[in-house]
Amino acid sequence: MPEHGEDDSNAMVRFFQNLVVRVTKDGVGPITGSIPYAEARLAKVDPAMRRPAAEGDSSSLRDQVTEDAIERVIDRLIKESMAASSTNGFVTGLGGFMTMPITLPANVAGALVINARLVGSIAYLRGYDIADPHVQTVITLATAGGTLASTLHGVGVKIGTKLTAQAIKAIPMAVIHRINARVGFMLLAKYGTQRSVLTLAKGIPIAGGVVGAGVDATFTALVGRAAKANFPAHL
Repeated sequence: MPEHGEDDSNAMVRFFQNLVVRVTKDGVGPITGSIPYAEARLAKVDPAMRRPAAEGDSSSLRDQVTEDAIERVIDRLIKESMAASSTNGFVTGLGGFMTMPITLPANVAGALVINARLVGSIAYLRGYDIADPHVQTVITLATAGGTLASTLHGVGVKIGTKLTAQAIKAIPMAVIHRINARVGFMLLAKYGTQRSVLTLAKGIPIAGGVVGAGVDATFTALVGRAAKANFPAHL
């Protein structure tokens, strides 16, 4: 019979996984989902970096700009997310999100939201369908700072070709379930018990806050790199 602690861990794992999907698709509170966030930044792309548009073109902004512009937007999103995750109080106003069944310190909840939205945006900008269950698994993996190639190797799957949208969709669901199990506990380690130390550090005036903010920004940079590795551009 499972121990009470194991039940709590499993509940938090499911919470983290579901939250990542929710954030990327719909956002939470004032934090928009990944696609609106990415499209808002694409709208500010220099007109010189846009593709010639046909009359009546109703495609997304992502399809109307050059690959170089997309990469610049991705780099901008990473920098913005790093700044957000290092700023105290940026999760103020999340409302009902903060009263969900599992209570998280504001800095931990905020970092998870910011990082998940960032990963979803990078996946979208690189041309991946963030509503696809396979892609959602990889988004969750990157939010935990992991890469798909190493994780597949860890569950006994060899990759002979470069990862692409087609390669991700071709991963058997049985493997996806095994990855989900691993990734859930990776999220727990990154945003759960181990990060409680950072929460305590942030309670220390001045020095603790600076250290905590720096660690959050550094981890967001790692998440950004993991997202770029997991969702390579279509060359």
